[in-house]
Amino acid sequence: MDKYFQLSKNNTSIKQELLAGLTTFVSMAYILFVNPSVLGAAGMNKGAVFTATALIAAIATIFMGAVAKYPFAIAPGLGINAFFSYSVVIGMGIPWQTALAGVFVAGLIFFIMTIFKIRELVINSIPNDLKAAIAAGIGLFIAFIGLSGAGVIVSSKATFVTLGDFSSPTVLLAVFGIILTLILHGNKVPGAIFIGMVVTSVAGIGFGIISVPKQIISTAPSLAPTFGKAIEGLSGINSMQMVVVILTFLLVAFFDTAGTLIGLAKNAGFLNDKGELPRAGSALMADSIGMLGGSLLGTSPTTAYVESSAGIAVGGRTGLTSVFTGLFFVASLLFSPLLTVVTSQVTAAALVLVGILMISNLAEVDWNNFPIAASAMLIAIGMPLTYSISDGIALGFITYPILMIATGKWKQVTPIMYGLGVIFVIFMVIV
Repeated sequence: MDKYFQLSKNNTSIKQELLAGLTTFVSMAYILFVNPSVLGAAGMNKGAVFTATALIAAIATIFMGAVAKYPFAIAPGLGINAFFSYSVVIGMGIPWQTALAGVFVAGLIFFIMTIFKIRELVINSIPNDLKAAIAAGIGLFIAFIGLSGAGVIVSSKATFVTLGDFSSPTVLLAVFGIILTLILHGNKVPGAIFIGMVVTSVAGIGFGIISVPKQIISTAPSLAPTFGKAIEGLSGINSMQMVVVILTFLLVAFFDTAGTLIGLAKNAGFLNDKGELPRAGSALMADSIGMLGGSLLGTSPTTAYVESSAGIAVGGRTGLTSVFTGLFFVASLLFSPLLTVVTSQVTAAALVLVGILMISNLAEVDWNNFPIAASAMLIAIGMPLTYSISDGIALGFITYPILMIATGKWKQVTPIMYGLGVIFVIFMVIV
């Protein structure tokens, strides 16, 4: 195992990878409950979606770890699942079976693009400055997710966002967890994030803020209501409306995953001297398998998870971290009641701390080069403000070629970046 995953070479151990895998799993376990809720609004069976979510997360994440050998986790993505339910099924009146078929077709296109290394070519063509901005933007985004999910930041009609109710026990629990975790990390305590989450969970239970699980073990819900329904829904793909839906699934999933992989790899130091991600093809194949397999099991498109950075922050350096994360997803099928103690108040600290660490990538942006600086800023700030990694990337990737042309630097822009700029303009107009 040491030789296969090169544990010694990466200054890590099985114990450290196990802790990292558990931390990543705990940080993203919310998707096991959020995804069934969102897709349930489209009329899908929540129990079946829960099982589909856990299984495809396990399959894709273990593939990522065992083949690509990176500590990145994959699961059905937030945002794209909302588009699936509220825009496609409810808004357009498309049956959820047909919507799943759209995910299947998009996943098949993904798979073909991955085999021919088209996705890898695109990722490696992105300038290093913009890759740094993507990493920083993801940091701002996940910190915002953590703070808003915990109620520390809430919506406001007057100012869009504002501070939450600090007299609320749940908000106070989140603040306690954030401060504790920052103190632990500041004092270089190993496993600060994981320790912080455990202590916060215990404190929540002790003060009656988090409910004690009524049972420990439960059987996994049946997949029958959703399994294979994507194939049945293929006959419904017979309109330009569905072509637009498939294109949207394709573009959002492509750049959510690409942006997340770049950001995580950049922050963890996995990019080579050329700013490229080694074994990018294998990493993207894991995502392609997740999207294609997920549609067959019965869930919306998968994506690489920014919460993987929590596991990396506690020492995850190899694919063994992802293997452990995947195994925890398998175990969650039986121990799902225990996951209820890991609330958004508990995971807030992990997301905030990781956000702080990832924002430091802005130091690598050439702020004296205005086209680069403007594009990087729009990417970084666009992600939290639009609540979308792909939308933030779109703002920067459209601005970059325009400013490079306007300042006479058009020859420095690769054909692929010009193409991406055009694609994102079309994407923004259509969607």
